[in-house]
Amino acid sequence: MAELAGLDDPRIRAVNEKHGDDHGVNLGKLRALAKRLKTQQELARELWATGDSAARLLALLVCRPKAFGHDELDVMLREARTPKVHDWLVNYVVKKSPHAEELRVAWSADPDPVVASAGWALTTERVAKKPAGLDLDGLLDVIEAEMKDAPDRLQWAMNHCLAQIGIEHAGHRARALAVGERLEVLKDYPTPPGCTSPYAPVWINEMVSRRDGA
Repeated sequence: MAELAGLDDPRIRAVNEKHGDDHGVNLGKLRALAKRLKTQQELARELWATGDSAARLLALLVCRPKAFGHDELDVMLREARTPKVHDWLVNYVVKKSPHAEELRVAWSADPDPVVASAGWALTTERVAKKPAGLDLDGLLDVIEAEMKDAPDRLQWAMNHCLAQIGIEHAGHRARALAVGERLEVLKDYPTPPGCTSPYAPVWINEMVSRRDGA
């Protein structure tokens, strides 16, 4: 904890706070520290228990993802107060867990929109990598009905799923494009030069064009 405190940079903290995060540690330095520590599951649990965001990010880098139980991961997600901790927990730990599918189903139906956004992130992963058994038309029905008025984090996750359906599944592409065009979610999102807009119709067409042109 003392070493993490020593890595805290007020300038980085100020930037992160604009995005809802409350740590000031350069992520490259955090990864270097994790590489030195290697995998230590008990240390990971102790770091998580501190409640400190930088410590929790480090915990997610040194943990053994498959060692966490179903209920433990559920509690951890609900404790993950900041976007970066939430995202790393889902992407670095839950996606590698044997409990990922059960949690995906449970979280997607959760009344807490931040928890639900984790369920949608796991669904997006399945859309891309393991779509067998998914009801893509059903997902598009929910997105069409609920995405427009969803809170920001949930809306972003649903929009990513919409784009992924359009990118990966040609048979559903026309409907995914139509849903995106009708809802206009993130249509005016400021996009830096050289980056792809998160507006689903642009995102879908850009990624399909790149892939087909490769």
